[in-house]
Amino acid sequence: MIKNLIDKLIGKATGKVAGKAGAKRQRLGKRVEIGPDGHGINPALVDERAANVVRTLKEGGYEAYIVGGAVRDLLLGLKPKDFDVATNATPEQVKGLFRRAFIIGRRFRIVHVVYGRGREHEVIEVSTFRAQVDNTTADKVSGNERTAKGQLANMTHAVDASGRVLRDNVWGPQDEDAARRDFTVNAMYYDPETRVVVDYHGGIQDAKKKLLRMIGDPATRYREDPVRIIRAVRFGAKLSALGFELEAKTAKPLVEAKRLLADVPQSRMFDEMLKLLQTGHALASVDQLRKLDLASGIYPLLDLVVERAEQPFIRAALADTDRRVNEGKPVAPSFLLACVMWQDVLAGWNARLARKEHPFPALQDAIDEVFDARVGDVSGRGKLGADMREIWMMQPRFDKRAGNSPFSLAGQPRFRAGFDFLRLRADVGEVGEELADWWQQFSLADDGARESMVEQLRAEQQRAKKAPRVHRLPKQAAPQDGSAPEASKNVADEADDFADDGDSAAEDNGAAPAKKRRRRRRKPSGAAAGAAPGEGGSDGAGEGAHDRAPPDGAADNRRNAAHAAREATGEDRDGDAPRPAASRSRSRRTGGAAAPRGDGDAGAPAARRRDAED
Repeated sequence: MIKNLIDKLIGKATGKVAGKAGAKRQRLGKRVEIGPDGHGINPALVDERAANVVRTLKEGGYEAYIVGGAVRDLLLGLKPKDFDVATNATPEQVKGLFRRAFIIGRRFRIVHVVYGRGREHEVIEVSTFRAQVDNTTADKVSGNERTAKGQLANMTHAVDASGRVLRDNVWGPQDEDAARRDFTVNAMYYDPETRVVVDYHGGIQDAKKKLLRMIGDPATRYREDPVRIIRAVRFGAKLSALGFELEAKTAKPLVEAKRLLADVPQSRMFDEMLKLLQTGHALASVDQLRKLDLASGIYPLLDLVVERAEQPFIRAALADTDRRVNEGKPVAPSFLLACVMWQDVLAGWNARLARKEHPFPALQDAIDEVFDARVGDVSGRGKLGADMREIWMMQPRFDKRAGNSPFSLAGQPRFRAGFDFLRLRADVGEVGEELADWWQQFSLADDGARESMVEQLRAEQQRAKKAPRVHRLPKQAAPQDGSAPEASKNVADEADDFADDGDSAAEDNGAAPAKKRRRRRRKPSGAAAGAAPGEGGSDGAGEGAHDRAPPDGAADNRRNAAHAAREATGEDRDGDAPRPAASRSRSRRTGGAAAPRGDGDAGAPAARRRDAED
């Protein structure tokens, strides 16, 4: 009886242990190996450098596989953009096998193996198999990633008060590493040498069903790492074109778990936002966010993108980013964010111009205001903000196409980004197409063609300017009866202020008083050459004809002829020569009498000229 009791107790204990072991095995999954005939992966799609990393690690005595999204894309017949490798070697051991390898990260320590240099370089990310650990046994910290740096310094596994994992560097076997991954289609391992796929959670079956399913309990997994919320959106957007859908159980906790993102460091959120918008499916990501009711509350800048995504300029920028990524061209976050926030900069700039501020300082102030309101404390803002500012500051300079301005602008390091920004503005009608076309042609031309373009534009602008209009009175012949035309009378009346004191001089010499004249005249009683006695100024009709004749060509010819005759006879105007304008002004101020000019009078210059000729 006692023996039976002992056997029962032992059996119950054994059953409990077996039950726990079975549950753990079920959670870790069952290893399944699929050969080339089962998965159909094309070896030509495998990057040679990733295969070289796997080969080097295996030659060093370690296990190594291509892992994650690269395997998923290979199964779907796509060429992966990035390749990740998983191994049982520690980061220090991996670093020792490669000449250019760098250990990065604190929360997850990984190794970047770098091939090539410059823009052509490629990074293969190598991670160590991680153990499946219970977060309830992890070290607890009271702060977060930023406030608890001292406590986290020597910890390998730590969580904060909400259960978010802050340190996770506990190494383990491959099956536990597979259980640690997020989606079943991302938890497969491929050996490029044996061409075998290792699957623990039915990833191949889910790929065939086009289903995105979270490994384990979704709510718990989101709480462990809230960034998985954004990853769910990104994978749903990326694979939506292929017909993939999020499993209902995986999608259900997303809205409730969104609040957990507030505790994630801003730099990490910024990086995840860029992955959403700059991996070739930005428009699909916006649609996915709206579909999952996550259009707001994720990240301020991301909320702004979703809010303005239907505006023509922003939609054109997102579509252009997708196009460049799919064509294999580089993209920069500064360009896309400059497009998203241009509306705010433009509004602030126009408001300052309305207050009569100088254009360039006004634009600088508007940019500073937008940075303070929209960007905030973002990792790398120095470089990011400098590039965005340069793109914005170039826009008014595109209007200046004269002189050396086009050449200096085209030599700027960020000219291409600034021009692409201008082209998008032209595409939506914000600036003229002619301006964008001219700069596109200028950017592709050689130096000689650029000189010709600038010169041609200058000539066109000069032709386009209208010549200043000169209003002239119609010329009229002097009437034969000695009376002046009405138009000439009006002009003469307007010139009364400039008439000299000839009337007084004429009265002194016994001549009849003359009317106010517009032009200079000889002394009526003088003995001018070529004038018969009695014709000077005493005859009323003759004097009237000279005094009131309009200043036309005939009068000019008569004056020129008289002057030539005087020079021919050696005579000149004497004491009644017309005074300079200053003398006339003095005569008006002094009541008609000119002020004395030194030791001579108005005729002195003529007398001195005659002395010199003699």
